[in-house]
Amino acid sequence: MKLSLVELAGVAPDSDKPQALKDAVAAARQAEDLGYHRIWYAEHHDAASAASSAPEILIALAATATSRIRVGSGAVLLNHYSPYKVVENFLLLEALAPGRIDLGLGRATAGPVVDLALRRDRGVPPTDDFAEQVQEILAHLDGGFPADHPFARLDPTAGIPSRPEVWILGSSGSSAQMAGRLGLGYAFAGFINPGGAIRSLLRHGAHAAGSRSGRVGILSLSVVVADTDAEARRLSWTRTALMARLARNGTRAQVPTVEEAARELTQAQKDAPTVITDGRWPLQIAGSPQTVRDQLEQMTKAVGVEEVMVQDMVADPAARAHSRTLLAQAVNGR
Repeated sequence: MKLSLVELAGVAPDSDKPQALKDAVAAARQAEDLGYHRIWYAEHHDAASAASSAPEILIALAATATSRIRVGSGAVLLNHYSPYKVVENFLLLEALAPGRIDLGLGRATAGPVVDLALRRDRGVPPTDDFAEQVQEILAHLDGGFPADHPFARLDPTAGIPSRPEVWILGSSGSSAQMAGRLGLGYAFAGFINPGGAIRSLLRHGAHAAGSRSGRVGILSLSVVVADTDAEARRLSWTRTALMARLARNGTRAQVPTVEEAARELTQAQKDAPTVITDGRWPLQIAGSPQTVRDQLEQMTKAVGVEEVMVQDMVADPAARAHSRTLLAQAVNGR
């Protein structure tokens, strides 16, 4: 099993965004030392709880701080940007770290105000043209425009011999099917929609065209590991409480400490399953190293993938680093 990380640059309680960014780059060094396969940086805007609003910048910093681990975006929110500019950015990163850059593409809303602020042309209603944008990305990378297309004369790849790997990120069957048909790798957000993981990843494999990343899939999960099942469950309360805070307070919500989470959550929320129960996958996996390893083995077997990408919203940076260490030791003996 391959292990990878998706890093939100979460802002720890009583800390700030500059420190969160330093921790996010340090996470890449730790992940490389522990044998993780890749680290991806998320894109979140107007968020008090996360500092990663520009994954390209963190990718560049992490790539220069490491030498082996793959580094990428999880994801660039393509609905906000020009495909050509995204290609230029990631070819520049690929030139800086050849063979180690992943271009993860997704789409999401940060709310109407942020969406409007990110747009250049605010006089035209937004449209959902994600599939067309992805195909334009691929055409820029592969020289795939017809000769009479106005973009055919552009060559952003000139002088750059390698290409970033292109991935689609999503939480639905439609995005999985699109990725498969385009021959792209697909990363499924199991921490958003755990119930859809099996259907979506199997659909991706069934439609894979065999080029680029081909049939490769990633199962992305929220995972917390501690020395005991009880301690891991306790640490997992931070994410549950943060989700509740976001629902109440929007983007101003801050990451709670475990003690704050214990006061804010109901007993039912604290007791929510953190392992597969009656065939149902939980929103978070939490437990001792052996418990988590057993859960991940069941899940990867069910969806037919060999890579798990971990999201770990743990309030204390030291506990988060320990969780990642325990997971690597349990899965890879590192």
